[in-house]
Amino acid sequence: MKKIAIALIDDHQLFREGVAELVNGCVDFKVVLQADNGKNFIEQLSPQTVIDVALVDINMKDMDGFETAAWLKKNKPAIKVIALSMYENENAIIRMHKAGARGYLLKDTRKAELIAAIQSVFSKGYYHSELITSKLIHAIHSHDDLKKNERIPEVTSLSDREVEFLKWVCSDFTYKEIAEKMNLSVHTVDGYRESLFDKLTIKSRVGLALYAIKNNIYHLE
Repeated sequence: MKKIAIALIDDHQLFREGVAELVNGCVDFKVVLQADNGKNFIEQLSPQTVIDVALVDINMKDMDGFETAAWLKKNKPAIKVIALSMYENENAIIRMHKAGARGYLLKDTRKAELIAAIQSVFSKGYYHSELITSKLIHAIHSHDDLKKNERIPEVTSLSDREVEFLKWVCSDFTYKEIAEKMNLSVHTVDGYRESLFDKLTIKSRVGLALYAIKNNIYHLE
């Protein structure tokens, strides 16, 4: 049985070596390449290099996780990316998935979840944790394949204030701060949120942000 070939891209050597030891301890996995940033990773690649899954740190010098994921999406789409981060940051989750990541894990993830994530990304093409639902992740990568009658409502069905609210959702502001920015009460903003959850069949702020990005309501820099 073919082992899942894994690349580790992280600028913390001790952490990277620890993950490598853990991964190599699994009979179905094999670490075939290690790098301390995206640039170094690309330099090590050759036509003979076979990689199934890349575990990519977000914060790295020279070429960070966002840039690395985007490069892989464009140049090596067969390599599936799982993002690694110290922080449960909604904007980072959104940016990494938009860049092509198929999963997002915190660095304090348990061994069992890491193994499950690698296996899921390899076999299904994506992995969902409590940070983000599988339906939303899958929608990013298969949006063009969805049948017309399965699509979520078009932007034209939303009010101007709902569209404005969606833009603020993609920021780091809390709902209370968004209410202040929009000159509305917190109660009114909560109403917009619940209305959009219902209208778009979405259950989280991340989901609303992903909808805004996919429909060009909010543009990532």
